[in-house]
Amino acid sequence: MKTIRKEDLSQEVFELYDAYAHSKIDRREFMNKLSNYAVGGISVAALAAFLMPQYAQAQQIQASDPRLNTEYIIYNSPKGGGEIRGLLAKPAKFDWKLPAVVVIHENRGLNPYIEDTARALALEGFIALAPDALSPLGGYPGNDDEGRAMQSQRDREDMLQDFIAAYEFLKSYNDSSGHIGAVGFCFGGWVANMMAVRIPELEAAVPFYGTQPEAEEVPKIQAALMLHFAEFDQRVNAGWPAYEAALQSNDIHYSAFMYPGVNHGFHNNSTPRYDEAAANLAWQRTVSFFREKLIPS
Repeated sequence: MKTIRKEDLSQEVFELYDAYAHSKIDRREFMNKLSNYAVGGISVAALAAFLMPQYAQAQQIQASDPRLNTEYIIYNSPKGGGEIRGLLAKPAKFDWKLPAVVVIHENRGLNPYIEDTARALALEGFIALAPDALSPLGGYPGNDDEGRAMQSQRDREDMLQDFIAAYEFLKSYNDSSGHIGAVGFCFGGWVANMMAVRIPELEAAVPFYGTQPEAEEVPKIQAALMLHFAEFDQRVNAGWPAYEAALQSNDIHYSAFMYPGVNHGFHNNSTPRYDEAAANLAWQRTVSFFREKLIPS
């Protein structure tokens, strides 16, 4: 069997996977269309497997890392799904109250990649809470296909309320300084944008390739924004010019970065959409931004 390499795949393959990952096409259509690219000794099954997340191989920070304290907590989301389970991560040792960040998952629940991202933030000196919006349905099921199907059963507004409730939890959490931010990916990018709309006291929001709020909602934003986009992500990027115009016309502080030559999901290191250079740069910018906005000088 021929070895599959990311650089040998056409952009159409990644766009096909994006359509599948965002429920624009079902698995049967995905596999049928993918067969057009299974050539030169590459089977459809092998190509599909190559595109799917490989969480075990991608994990960077172990849950047992002695530098961290991590636990699963339950908090209440009275306007959303009720009892919500989330991963809470913080440094094992600290001498003062810490800034905190809500870490918001994609359209498939709290998978290992998002948990790893929460632990990475904790290693940078933040309290990180990564909720699972699938909690009312039993939680992330262990694979993304089932997770996407489950998440599609929940109302988007209710899930937004679950993450707003996570902000409220962190605001009153004993070890928190009360300076709170949010970072989200894909669906979570939309949530991060909307938390900035709905929570006047939110101090910083970082949407990674997230869709945008309606123009009439933009004047409500008080948080500082840092937005990350992928050059090839036509679906999300289509809404950026109007969003940027609304931010500018309302004098809202923001910075935006377009990463050339990369796809939607470039920060997620578990799939071949991952781009190490862009992911590392975006993450460095994100951490620096949170330090600037959430730690008083």
